[in-house]
Amino acid sequence: MPAASDRPFYVLLGPDGAGKSSVLTEVGNRLPGWRMLSTDDDFAHSGHPLISRLRRDVVQDVLPGLGTHYSADFLACLLQTAVVHLRDQLERQPGELPLLMDSYYYKILAKCRLAGIPTNPMYAWWRSFPQPRAVLYLDVSPASAWRRSGNGARLNPLEYFGERPEWPGFESYQKSLRELMLEEVRELPVTVIGEQSCVNRTADAVTEVLAA
Repeated sequence: MPAASDRPFYVLLGPDGAGKSSVLTEVGNRLPGWRMLSTDDDFAHSGHPLISRLRRDVVQDVLPGLGTHYSADFLACLLQTAVVHLRDQLERQPGELPLLMDSYYYKILAKCRLAGIPTNPMYAWWRSFPQPRAVLYLDVSPASAWRRSGNGARLNPLEYFGERPEWPGFESYQKSLRELMLEEVRELPVTVIGEQSCVNRTADAVTEVLAA
């Protein structure tokens, strides 16, 4: 893994249901001089509608057909578009502008491994991308994340093990996801932010780390 970047670039990481998008929005409001980078619709630039369409197509078309109409390798190729887009956005920002990025390639790589692709040449390429100064990991228990998902009602197949969203498969998946993500960033400075009672308190903790 290359050395951490000299530019003010940080990654916000966490399991499904950690509330990263909500925290990014709140931190962005508090730190107007910072740029928030994400592939979520609320952060995607109007000049990149393809990113939003690909996200929807993966969830609505590819995931339901995974293993029948589409292979895990095909899924990984589509997910790579988000990774490369984030890298491109990073490289297009002024070098002195402080940045907070949602997940980068770390979460996608972990999900690809959990989808049945333990190794792939793409992984080495992703790992050659610029590395952040630090990672802020939003920890949340699987039980809390399960409640936030409406007890599984709002999950997609890349968030649980099994044929349908049930608690045992979700808990097992999220524990494995956490392990793989932390393994991927083990050589970087990582601050684990424990589960908070609300978005504002989580944003407080994130802002405190960024301001240090």
